[in-house]
Amino acid sequence: MLQGLFVLLLFQLLGETVARGLGLPVPGPVIGVVLLVAALAIRARWRRGEAAKGGPLPVETAADGLLRHLGLLFVPAGVGVAQSYHALGGQLLAVGAALVGSTAITLVVTVAVFRLVSRGVERSAGR
Repeated sequence: MLQGLFVLLLFQLLGETVARGLGLPVPGPVIGVVLLVAALAIRARWRRGEAAKGGPLPVETAADGLLRHLGLLFVPAGVGVAQSYHALGGQLLAVGAALVGSTAITLVVTVAVFRLVSRGVERSAGR
């Protein structure tokens, strides 16, 4: 798991370096995830002819461990909102509308991306 965490943090650092070095308006961790996905895709394509090595990748083990405890990362944000509830009191309707709207937009975009990717996978499998 330690090796996987190292790889995840290394790609986050690479993303930060690219974002700051090129002055991109994209967060470094987002660029790091894109680089990680690209590296994993290249690795999978390169090793396609080989028999699958047993067990998950270290990155997968580390990511599963982090995702298992993802809910804990929302506790500080929840406490911050609870402490400043009086400041949000007048904006409760706007905050609620923003939450519902952003959730709906996220669902629509997720479904659209899933449909596009699944069509591409079906086409490549049909070849």
